[in-house]
Amino acid sequence: MRITLEGRTALVTGSTQGIGAAIAFGLAAAGARVAVNGRDADRAQEAVERLHRQVPDADVLAVPGDLATDQGMAEVVGRLRETDILVNNLGIFGARPALEIDDGEWRRYFEVNVLTAVKLIRAYLPGMTGRSWGRVLNIASDSAVVIPAEMIHYGVTKTALLAVTRGFAKEAAGTGVTVNSVIAGPSHTGGVEDFVYELVDKDLPWDEAQRVFMREHRPQSLIQRLIEPEEIAHMVVYLSSPLASATTGGALRVDGGYVDSILP
Repeated sequence: MRITLEGRTALVTGSTQGIGAAIAFGLAAAGARVAVNGRDADRAQEAVERLHRQVPDADVLAVPGDLATDQGMAEVVGRLRETDILVNNLGIFGARPALEIDDGEWRRYFEVNVLTAVKLIRAYLPGMTGRSWGRVLNIASDSAVVIPAEMIHYGVTKTALLAVTRGFAKEAAGTGVTVNSVIAGPSHTGGVEDFVYELVDKDLPWDEAQRVFMREHRPQSLIQRLIEPEEIAHMVVYLSSPLASATTGGALRVDGGYVDSILP
């Protein structure tokens, strides 16, 4: 299959590092004009420069702004009035005993992990439906289905994101716009390395720490390793393309078989 996204603009939130950066690279390599987002303007510009080195002829721009704030949301939407592909990748996570999660933290997780996606969909979906083409991708997690005991607040927000996806797919029915979730499994990013070391011996070398983490905390994984961000990006690029025109309202898994289900 040859995937080309030439002539399309994509916004990837939280794309200065990790999974978001890998998605931005994948979309740029497929020919899309890519808007890189992060809270810090300098880091967003650094990510743009890095993408230019990776894909020399890429059309990439920085749209910095803290999407969890009204001001940051207005800045991003003001700089990028329209987009053909919206990838809601922004999210926060961290381990916390369930009874120690206070109201403020519950609200913060919901506002960052769910409401930023809702607000951006509201901002960009009308333009997509008006042009009869668009792609909305919400990056969810296996934690949406297998709620982790050590961070139920994170899991709950990702479950909510699946419902957001299905609901807006119905809103976009018959318009040529598709709305899908990508359920990412345990992935190898810098933030996850920090998380792994919260749960295993900090003195272990990374390769051994990863094995211990997967064995003790994610034993359901069928590939028995962390997923590389590029592997998640491949699914996003496909779903962003014309080849995925009949896939909408779905939750597509890139989880290494972690979720014990025969359904997507």
